[in-house]
Amino acid sequence: MKHYKAYIHRLKALFLVCLMILCTVTATAQTHDDHIMIDIGASYPKGLESTIAYEHEMNYHNALEYFASYYIKYDKDPEAGYVTKHSFWKSYNMWTIGLVYKPCVVRGRNYHGNLRIGAGGGSDLHQAAGVGTLGYEHTFNLYNGWSVFFQVKEDVTLKGEDLFRTGATLGVKIPL
Repeated sequence: MKHYKAYIHRLKALFLVCLMILCTVTATAQTHDDHIMIDIGASYPKGLESTIAYEHEMNYHNALEYFASYYIKYDKDPEAGYVTKHSFWKSYNMWTIGLVYKPCVVRGRNYHGNLRIGAGGGSDLHQAAGVGTLGYEHTFNLYNGWSVFFQVKEDVTLKGEDLFRTGATLGVKIPL
């Protein structure tokens, strides 16, 4: 009986050591890259948009993105009849911050594609506004963790000048 208890004790110790090694290997194998994303694009009607974001990549290229975005809607100057510097910068401006969940829907050797589903809030410098976003992002992986991407998206703005904004952006992902 004494040998049996010692055998069980050694077996438990071996099991715990194996479990700790397995957990350590799994934890190091599951670390993913984080990126700073910078993009610029155009939106319909008559808009330009720029975004800076922090992306945390999870399993299988799924990701969370925390973003800050600035949108400019330009218009013609009524006196000049064309877009001037003043009518470009002062027509309508909006900034937003928010969160986007990006489940991966396409994977390849050096690329992946994600849906973009998110929400945010901000201001048009006169009143608070809410934004919902839905779209697609396609990323092409380069060397050393760098990537380039394009997005096609639809933003729904509550209490903003434009209810719907359809646009596309191009950008770069800088590894951290």
